[in-house]
Amino acid sequence: MDPLTSLLAACVTFVGSHFAMSHPLRAPMVAALGEKGFQAVYSLVSLAAFVWIYFAFKAVPPSVPLWPGFDDVSWALASLLTLVAMVLLAGSFVGNPALPAPGAAKAAAKEPHGVFRVTRHPMMWAIGLWALAHLIAAPTARTLVVASAMGFLALVGAHLQDRKKEALMGAAWAGWEARTSYWPKLGRLFSVGWLWWLIGLALWLAFTYAHIHPSGWAAGIWRWVV
Repeated sequence: MDPLTSLLAACVTFVGSHFAMSHPLRAPMVAALGEKGFQAVYSLVSLAAFVWIYFAFKAVPPSVPLWPGFDDVSWALASLLTLVAMVLLAGSFVGNPALPAPGAAKAAAKEPHGVFRVTRHPMMWAIGLWALAHLIAAPTARTLVVASAMGFLALVGAHLQDRKKEALMGAAWAGWEARTSYWPKLGRLFSVGWLWWLIGLALWLAFTYAHIHPSGWAAGIWRWVV
């Protein structure tokens, strides 16, 4: 199997196993393994597929961009999208009724706050924006495969999560859906609160700096200052 085909197979395995174990296989797996056993198998399968993606990606040699990229304009736009992604990600861990944690119904009953004013799926859209940023900045074959897979998993997964939460939480989730949006309302970004912008900026600076060493590419502001 050539490296690009291996990478494609790894991404299909990662995405397919997530969808299968999160939806049709979840109930029978929990019945057979218990909740903790299911979580253990889910984590192991996901980790194995992710490691496969990593090594397959590294094995694919860099190629000619499929469309214009790697210039300052592309990287500036990608950097801005990634900053927004980090803000959404930072605020997605607090008071998120989509997370599998106690008190989800109580969280769903509250008025949308912080990043939930932008979208009810801030974590998923953070991944989606990250994927889009990479397609803009580095449009090579290997990036196209991985970024498309992760974006598809996040955004289709968010839609399927709505359906699953409707079944599990009933009116509580329906009310949350009525007060929030699947699609991000980017005009509300500056109403999420300064704290999430501050944490998001710190994450953005840290992750884009960390990007330099494994890839050899300076991302974010570091492209111009390192």
